Amino acid sequence: MQWATPTARLLPRLLVGRTSGPVFLADRRAPTSGPRLPADGDIDPTTRRGRLSYPRAEYLFKTASATLDQHHQGWTLHQLRHSAAKRMIRDPNLTLADVQWVLGHAHITTTEIYANPAPDEVISHVLAHHERQRSGPPSLPAPPAPGYRPEVLAALFGTSQITGEA
Repeated sequence: MQWATPTARLLPRLLVGRTSGPVFLADRRAPTSGPRLPADGDIDPTTRRGRLSYPRAEYLFKTASATLDQHHQGWTLHQLRHSAAKRMIRDPNLTLADVQWVLGHAHITTTEIYANPAPDEVISHVLAHHERQRSGPPSLPAPPAPGYRPEVLAALFGTSQITGEA
């Protein structure tokens, strides 16, 4: 795996020397008694801080992303997962099976959902295609496959694919 972003490259430094306890910690110490007492594996042995919970991680992410969201509500971790999945699917260096493994999907058909382009992506690609067609040199039509007679093609399409005559 390639660690491309500065945040991702930070992970190995977080793990140096660690033999137990959670990697991502809450901003406060874990309770020492009561109904919310965490398991021993969920407490950092050095700082006694608890593992960062999913709701707390989502709150922090939503707060941090609120200014970027057009509705100013921030994004959920589930939305982040979907965004990552769509980006991985479009990476030519990753196979569909790679993405399936990363996402933990039991069936490849679940992962294939992310391969469907959004309408704005299709429109963008089609417009780019037409621009390339318009700006590039005109291309000659491909010759007909063996066995097609020019007079039949002329009758069907109005021009002969071989001679270009009307």
